[in-house]
Amino acid sequence: MTNSLNDIRHAKSMIFIGSNAPEAHPVAMQHVLHAKEKNNAPLIVVDPRRTKLAAKATDYIRIRPGTDAAFMMGLINAVITNGWEDKEFIRTRVAGYQEMAAVAVHYTPEVVEDITGIPAAEVTRIARILAENRPTSLTWCMGGTQHHIGSSITRSFCILQLVLGNMGVSGGGTNIFRGHDNVQGATDMCVLSDNLPAYYGLSDGAWKHWCRVWDVDYEYIKGRFPSKDWMNKKGFTLARWYEGVLQEEKIHQDTPIKAMIQWGCGSNSNSQYFKLKKAYDMLDLLVIVDPFPSMAAVMSDKDNAYILPATSQYETSGSVTSTSRQIQWRNKVVDPIYDSKDDYTIMAELVKRFGFADEFYKNIKEIPEDITRELGRGSLTIGYNGPTPERIKKHMENWHTFDIETLRANGGPCDGDYYGMPWPCWTDEHPGTPILYDISKSVAEGGLPFRNRFGNERTYESSGRTEDQLAAPGVFNPGSEVEGGYPEFKDVVPGTNWKTDLSQETLKVAIKRGMAPFGNARARCVVWDFPDKVPIHREPLHSPRPDLVEKYPTYKDKENHFRVDTRYESEQNPELYKKFPYVLTTGRMVEHMGGGAETRSNKYLAELQPEMYAEINPRLANNLGIRADEMIWIESPEGGKIKVKAFLTERVDDKTIFLPYHFGGMFMGESLLDKYPKGHEPYVIGEPGNICTNYGYDIITQIQATKDGLCNISRA
Repeated sequence: MTNSLNDIRHAKSMIFIGSNAPEAHPVAMQHVLHAKEKNNAPLIVVDPRRTKLAAKATDYIRIRPGTDAAFMMGLINAVITNGWEDKEFIRTRVAGYQEMAAVAVHYTPEVVEDITGIPAAEVTRIARILAENRPTSLTWCMGGTQHHIGSSITRSFCILQLVLGNMGVSGGGTNIFRGHDNVQGATDMCVLSDNLPAYYGLSDGAWKHWCRVWDVDYEYIKGRFPSKDWMNKKGFTLARWYEGVLQEEKIHQDTPIKAMIQWGCGSNSNSQYFKLKKAYDMLDLLVIVDPFPSMAAVMSDKDNAYILPATSQYETSGSVTSTSRQIQWRNKVVDPIYDSKDDYTIMAELVKRFGFADEFYKNIKEIPEDITRELGRGSLTIGYNGPTPERIKKHMENWHTFDIETLRANGGPCDGDYYGMPWPCWTDEHPGTPILYDISKSVAEGGLPFRNRFGNERTYESSGRTEDQLAAPGVFNPGSEVEGGYPEFKDVVPGTNWKTDLSQETLKVAIKRGMAPFGNARARCVVWDFPDKVPIHREPLHSPRPDLVEKYPTYKDKENHFRVDTRYESEQNPELYKKFPYVLTTGRMVEHMGGGAETRSNKYLAELQPEMYAEINPRLANNLGIRADEMIWIESPEGGKIKVKAFLTERVDDKTIFLPYHFGGMFMGESLLDKYPKGHEPYVIGEPGNICTNYGYDIITQIQATKDGLCNISRA
């Protein structure tokens, strides 16, 4: 998220695509409505459903699921064709523009209409609105990411903002509203299968860096693995861990997964959830760490599950990072109740029993403060080193001194800081960076250029053109010694760079010189190590448009994609729609959250939303003989099926079915209530919508595709 929720108040126009803030992020709506009402900012909502956000929109655009990249490239085409691009921004701060524009030529308004269903005139009209009302704040959520081309879709969002010059400015930016209070923090700490904390990757250099941070011998850490290959190899992702158990697809490790720990994980958020049921039954050991018995805790028919009761957020303390990159301190309100223990205690008990507590806690004596300090000391890539526990707590105690629009403290103990010291916050004196890539202020005051990561120049395969990757002369932050582009800092301390210098001398030298530690470069439109170097449309794996599959086919099958083979070309069957003619998409509802274990166990929220349902257009329901509130079956091509109530509404068109994904406690028509620990059954049960979401995973991240599958429906 380049800007902040509060900064949306400065937008002159807003476009939300695959994002429904009133239900998924209701607190953020105050800023959206402020911009709409005070700035007279157009609010454009692009979504397959007429959502609650669409009800507040000045312009609602209904789009066919899975075609977001085509629409974005169509907007870019219209902007360039009409000369609305920010030519100076592109000339000085953007790389690969010509190569990208050569691809965008294909996406004329007429082509976009054929792919997306959005009328050609609307494509041009929306482009004009954005061009005439800058800066634009662009926001997306899982509606944009959860596709097999999700990485291309999100890149197309960023490219549109580059073309319009909406990056690095207040009221602009590319903004991703996170669904939980610490999703950004969890991402930054890389609770992922292919990274160490702070996006350091799994290279030997990354491991050696963190070994220095932990003050643990590298050879000792290497010895914890069966072989060194395991240290540098991506693991299974959350989306497909079950394949490591089932082995329905070829896996790339010697043995299957035999044990699983799910810590604060709503497993019914996984697509093809019926496959997880098979995997749970095959595990030797399943450990659930959660405040409430989750769906996973009752799925297995085998006596292999153990529940470790964890505390809620109110019974523990520590730092979290909000969607706006703000680091905050969560204070404990009450002591743990019943037999529950906080996450720190559970972790401590585990590592003691595993026998490496001395190494694990070498630098951690005061919990949780020392954990925050250790993570900050090592996370130089994103500038986590400035927000110490003391500074974070001071911000929490003096939140009333921060301006609601700029988020900067006006006097008081935090004078000059930005609320939460949004990263990068380079030193314990740095105020934080409220807007990424803003060159209007000095680096010491929270300004920042684009990062130099990919060398000083590049020759593009598609055109043969060689281009400077550093920012143009004259593009620099105030006070910079170099008045133009420059590479990243290294060898200030011999043998280190800005990412690995634990003395932080490199950071201090860079800022003293008025420069960013990571250099001053151009944002790139071309990602040369991705299958699609420039974003293009590819039809969903399960497409309702067989005529478009040939024009816009998917990728070749990919071997060893996070340790499991992944089907693309062999999965894209153009004839599938004949048996499964309706598009299936999923989303959030305001009353429940994630897998719903917590919210469905709250009697007040349960009263507000007690039933699982499927949204169906009345015309489609009438054609199928389905009446309002009648029970129906929904089936996926893979064999998943759920029994839910039909909710007739024109929010969806007559080709689309919408399911919320927060429900659990039922499985393919059968209740699981008798399997919950006595006295701990949720108030509300329902079929998990993800039983019916289809096969499909992003080509880069392997994020699951839950927004553009196919299904069939029938009366129960």
